[in-house]
Amino acid sequence: MSLSRHYVLAAGGTGGHMIPAHALAEELIRRGHRVALVTDDRGARIPGLFEGVQVHILPAGRLAGGPAGWLRATRSIITGRAMASRLYETFKPSAVIGFGGYPALPALLAARRDRIPALIHEQNAVLGRVNRLMAGRVDAIATAYGHVDRLKPRLQPKVHLVGNPVREEVLALREQPYPALGEDGIFRLLVTGGSQGATILSRVVPDGLGLLPEHFRRRLQVTQQCRAEDIEQVRAHYARLGIPADLATYITDMPDKLGWAHLVIARAGASTIAELTAAGRPAILIPLPSATDDHQTANAREMAKAGGARMIAQSRFNAIELAKQMQKLGLEPVALATAAERARSVGHPDAAARLADLVERTGKDLGGDALAAEELVLRPYPSGAFA
Repeated sequence: MSLSRHYVLAAGGTGGHMIPAHALAEELIRRGHRVALVTDDRGARIPGLFEGVQVHILPAGRLAGGPAGWLRATRSIITGRAMASRLYETFKPSAVIGFGGYPALPALLAARRDRIPALIHEQNAVLGRVNRLMAGRVDAIATAYGHVDRLKPRLQPKVHLVGNPVREEVLALREQPYPALGEDGIFRLLVTGGSQGATILSRVVPDGLGLLPEHFRRRLQVTQQCRAEDIEQVRAHYARLGIPADLATYITDMPDKLGWAHLVIARAGASTIAELTAAGRPAILIPLPSATDDHQTANAREMAKAGGARMIAQSRFNAIELAKQMQKLGLEPVALATAAERARSVGHPDAAARLADLVERTGKDLGGDALAAEELVLRPYPSGAFA
């Protein structure tokens, strides 16, 4: 009989937290374990993730807004911690794994109070706020980068470099060759600003492509994610330029689009970097300057240093600079293929498996004894425990 354990994954409701949590869930389920997710309303609404997994929404206050905001946040955290404890009474997790974001905080605090092993996974090259609060209290810290800023040196003994897990569909691209780019062939460009799109990309990218030499511009085929308020204006702009463009507010088939692309223009979110390096796709990266602790700039450094990406600070990101970088990459197919290979060289294709190994080593057996999956019977959740 196969050993089955239960694990609770806790993640805030952005793609950067939810996608690696989803990838770990798939790996744990494949190993015969059961998984429950704790998140917020936003996380529960992201399509295509955690299908068939129990999802529980916890209140999670943001630690902002002055004394009144802190008081509201504290009340939400206390309520969320109590709700998480009720989940643990019935689900009996072997470990709780936090991926950052405010919903992870009450789940991890409940695990500590209930003496359940707990881990955190940091996707960025700078330790996030919730993970900073919990780093000294958990049993293990998994990271996506060899060096993580704002991680205290005294915590290094429990740090494990595993990488940032990506979806299986993205990982499968690693085994496919980089799409051939003939001198007169179609040049496929993917533009994405993360889960919410980016207005600056909607403004600058069409202008920059419009400055390219005509023989290059006529080869372009663009897929771009836009904010809802920008999409019609961007569509009209591409039409005036005569550039075929497929626009959407959310790209549901991102793995297919990534596999199709010769070049990606994107923000430097953790999941974006992980997917680019797993698949081996060159990029022009524009870090979001308002990101907490400027973590997107830190995220992009490794890929740029390896030669897999060009990084442009937002203050220098304009149509002329973009056109210049596009020509350096796009008019040299050999250079573009080399950049793709260098992007691939810094990927962590086994991140989900390595993180699952760490979770299994850190977790405890249910009730102190190994239970076979077919012997385990779950009681229903208490009425009203979760919204």
